[in-house]
Amino acid sequence: MKYIVCEKPQEFLIKEKPMPEPKEGEVLLKIRRIGVCGTDIHAFGGTQPYFEYPRILGHELAAEYIKGNAKGFEPGDKVTFIPYFSCGTCVACRNGLTNCCANIKVFGVHIDGGMAEYVTIPEQYLLHGQGLDYDELALVEPLAIAAHGVRRAAVKATDTVLVMGAGPIGLGLIQFAKIAGAKVIVMDINEYRLNFCKEALQADETINPLNDDVAAKLAELTNGDMANVVIDATGNQKVMNSAFNYISHGGRFVLVGLQKGELSFSHPDFHKRESTLMSSRNATIEDFEYVMKCLKEGKIDPKKYITHRAGFEDMISEFGKWIDPKNNTIKAIIELN
Repeated sequence: MKYIVCEKPQEFLIKEKPMPEPKEGEVLLKIRRIGVCGTDIHAFGGTQPYFEYPRILGHELAAEYIKGNAKGFEPGDKVTFIPYFSCGTCVACRNGLTNCCANIKVFGVHIDGGMAEYVTIPEQYLLHGQGLDYDELALVEPLAIAAHGVRRAAVKATDTVLVMGAGPIGLGLIQFAKIAGAKVIVMDINEYRLNFCKEALQADETINPLNDDVAAKLAELTNGDMANVVIDATGNQKVMNSAFNYISHGGRFVLVGLQKGELSFSHPDFHKRESTLMSSRNATIEDFEYVMKCLKEGKIDPKKYITHRAGFEDMISEFGKWIDPKNNTIKAIIELN
């Protein structure tokens, strides 16, 4: 079978190896769709934390069930799976927080992932397709990341949410905050994405830091209150550090984006607001199930997300175009027959 490996930063290679055979407790899947995500882009660019090369990327996956002994699954079934393999015994796992397992192995990050024609995975992570098509199933994982971030922030209808970064995860954050009934303000430097957020996702307001004084604009839009919830999806250190100035009194700041450096902020300013700072990592089975429910109910339209496609062997030549901002990529999908 063929697979694509990120041999080192800025280099993808297509190679061949024998098709894997599932071991006891594993299933064999034929990959049908691969979503390209921020982690893949950072890995290709050499800026992804906790990463080693060479690595087969890919963890936003839709697949066909080929064989195994997973209860309730038949060959030919459309499936996806939770790509965060947890140890089951650490303090996080014992408390049901498998998404932040102390020994986690994320498929396509810590271990080789799904940019391959076939993969084997432990059967306990497998999820029924529930009538969703392959395109929809490839969006479940990134949307689950966003759903988890919004759940961490405990977003409610009375909140004003500032989403920083209108990439694929940011778009999901916008949608789930809107589903929760909140007012949503989006910040990004890409005017095309900001317009997309207003027109396609019904974001209430947008801020472009290239044109606006963010704090002043946010104060104007909130009658001086600032944002009850600030969620970062940029993974940019400067943006994250600046965002402490955007939190309302009693507000929450949730870090979904990840960067390699340190955060710094004024303790007195943070303290006087009784602010809450938290990170949001991966997602849980509850988030995956909620996303699939929203897709089935039509609360999220996958057609609004997928803007670029390529076949498996064309992916290498297309990847550079997808990450070029002038090409206005929202979500790129790799298709396999």
